[in-house]
Amino acid sequence: MIALSLGLIASGGAGVVVLLLQVGDRTQVVTVVRNVQVGQVLTEQDLGKASIALDPAVKAVHASDLDQVVGKRAAVELRPGSLLAPSQVTKDSLMKPGEQLVPIGLKPEQIPATALVPGQKVGLVHVPAQGEVETDKSSDDPPRTLSGRVVKASDAAPGSGIVVVDVATSADDGPTVAAWVSAGKLRLVLSAPDGR
Repeated sequence: MIALSLGLIASGGAGVVVLLLQVGDRTQVVTVVRNVQVGQVLTEQDLGKASIALDPAVKAVHASDLDQVVGKRAAVELRPGSLLAPSQVTKDSLMKPGEQLVPIGLKPEQIPATALVPGQKVGLVHVPAQGEVETDKSSDDPPRTLSGRVVKASDAAPGSGIVVVDVATSADDGPTVAAWVSAGKLRLVLSAPDGR
C-alpha cells in the first residue's frame, strides 16, 4: 500500500510539473496599442508586444515578424488591446488607380443583414422612388446596376440605424453612384465571391 501511495504521489507530481511547463510556455506576439483605421499604414507606434500562452488555433503575428507588418495597411479596423492577426494586414492599397471612393449612407432596409467587410464586392442598384416611372425603360428591363467594392463600413448610428459604407467604384461610375445616393434611389446587394 505504501509503495502504491508513493507511486501515485510521484505520478501526480509529474503531472503538476508538466502542467507548470505548459503554463510557462509563452509566445511573444504583436498587439495593437492604438486605433488604426481601415487602409491606414501601420507604424511601430501603432503596435506593441506581449508574452502570452498562445493556443495553436489562434493565428497571431509573432513578435519576431513585427518588421514585416510595419508599413503594411490595415485591412480591417484595429482596436487597442487586440492581438494582430496576419489576415488583418495587407500590402495592397484599398483604392486602386482609376477608382473613386463614394461614401454611401444607407438605412437598415437598404443593405444586407450580412456584415460588410473590406474587399467585399457589391452591386449598386438604381431603384426608382416609390410611384416613379422611368420613361426610358420598359417594365421588363432589369434595374441598372454598377459594381463596387467595400473599403469600410461604419457601425449603425444610434437611433437611425444608418450605416455609412465607403465604396470604391470606377471613376466613370462614381458621380452616378453619388447622384443615386443623393436622390435616395440606391440599394446595395452582395456579389457572389467569384464576382458573378
